[in-house]
Amino acid sequence: VQFVESGGGLVQPGGSLRLSCAASGFSFSSYDMSWYRQAPGKERELVARVTTAGSDTYYADSVKGRITISRDNAKKTVYLQMNGLKPEDTAVYYCNRELGYRPLDSWGQGTQVTVSS
Repeated sequence: VQFVESGGGLVQPGGSLRLSCAASGFSFSSYDMSWYRQAPGKERELVARVTTAGSDTYYADSVKGRITISRDNAKKTVYLQMNGLKPEDTAVYYCNRELGYRPLDSWGQGTQVTVSS
């Protein structure tokens, strides 16, 4: 099982980024997928989750209305569209597959998002 996250970078407050996570090594369409993030000195936290067909989503309160999770099962990729970014969104972002509302696998390298003027 492998996750390759990309799309991070340095962006000004109010800016946008689109993160991608290419997954391999398992039946992608059979699992809910999630994005987590970890800021310096803080625990990793769940940002968003999407169900197998993409029909249902969950968002942490801190990102509701600004971030959208989606997936393309044909491409085995999950996305995180991030708008209205704030400095507190600065973190390394990771994806994972979920089982029982918990991440199932080891973490990939993540992608760094830095929001700063």
